[in-house]
Amino acid sequence: MEAPVRDALFDQEAYARLAEVADADPSLVVRDFADPAHTARLAGAEVLFSGWGCPQLTAAALDRMPELRAVVHAAGSVKHHITDACWERGIVVSSAAGVNALPVAEYTVSAILFAGKRVLPAAAAYRTKRAWISPIDVIGTGGNFRRTVGVVGASRIGRRVIELLRPFDLRVLVHDPYLDPAEARALGAEPVSLDTLALSSDVVTVHAPELPETRHLFDRARLALLRDGATLVNTARGSLVDTDALTDELVAGRLQAVLDVTDPEILPADSPLFDLENCLLTPHIAGSLGNELGRMTHHALDELERYAAGLPFADPVRAEALAHSA
Repeated sequence: MEAPVRDALFDQEAYARLAEVADADPSLVVRDFADPAHTARLAGAEVLFSGWGCPQLTAAALDRMPELRAVVHAAGSVKHHITDACWERGIVVSSAAGVNALPVAEYTVSAILFAGKRVLPAAAAYRTKRAWISPIDVIGTGGNFRRTVGVVGASRIGRRVIELLRPFDLRVLVHDPYLDPAEARALGAEPVSLDTLALSSDVVTVHAPELPETRHLFDRARLALLRDGATLVNTARGSLVDTDALTDELVAGRLQAVLDVTDPEILPADSPLFDLENCLLTPHIAGSLGNELGRMTHHALDELERYAAGLPFADPVRAEALAHSA
C-alpha cells in the first residue's frame, strides 16, 4: 500500500494487534515488488497485508514471493492488484469490501432522504432569496411518504441500502440480473426490469459493478425514462452513467443528482455540474474515510487472526465472483 494509507489505517491499537498475531515490520511499505531492497523480506513473506496503492501481483511479482499463501486486503475491491496468477497458485484472498459497504450505504440513504425532502432546491431557494420563504411552496409535492426508490444492483452496498430503508415509508424496487426474485422480496424489495425501475422511481441509486456491460448503464435513452424531478444518486463508478447526457438533463433542470463519482473521475474545471443548484457533487467520499478506516483495519486483522489459527477467511474473495462484482 501507499505509506500515507498505512498511516491512516493503523493506530497504536492496530499495531499492537498486528504484533500479537504476526511477525511483521510495520515500517516496511512495499510499492514495487521488483525493488531489490525488498527481495529478502518478500522471499519469506507468507501473507501480504494490502491496501490502496498495492501494485499488481503478477506472475513475476509472485515469483519473488515463493512462500506467499494469502493476501488480506484492508480495503474494498481487489481487482487492482489480484491477478489470475494468484488464483493459479492457490493464494487465498480476503477483502474488507463488506465493511467498506457500510459508510457508502449510509451516505446513499442520506442522499435518498434529502432528495425526497427536496433539500437541494429548498437550500438553493433560501440562498437566493435570503429571506423568509414558504416551506410548503419550496417543498411542493416532495417528502418521503410512500416515495419509490429504485436500487440498481444487489451488491453488498445495494443490499445494505435496502436494509437501512426498511424503517421508512418507502416503496423499494431493485434490479439485478443475478438476483433471484424470491431473494429480492426477502430483502424487502420488488424485483423489476431496469427500464421499469427508471420509469417508476422518484430516486434511483446505482450500486452495480464497473464492467464492460455496465458502461453507460444510464445512457441518454435510459435517463430520458426518469420522471421529471427524479434524482439519480451514484456512489458506484462514474462510467455507469453517461456524463454528457446527464449534464444535459441537469442543465435543463429536468432531473436532480447526487454524484460522489463521475466520469472522468475529476471533472473539467469548467463543468457546469459544479455550479448547478440541482446537482450535489462530492469528491468520492462515500467510502471509508477518517475514523471509518479503523473498521477496515480491524476487519483485516480479524481475518489475519483467523488465518493464523488455521481457519478459513470470514470474507473470502472468490475468483468466479470477480467477473460480476466490483
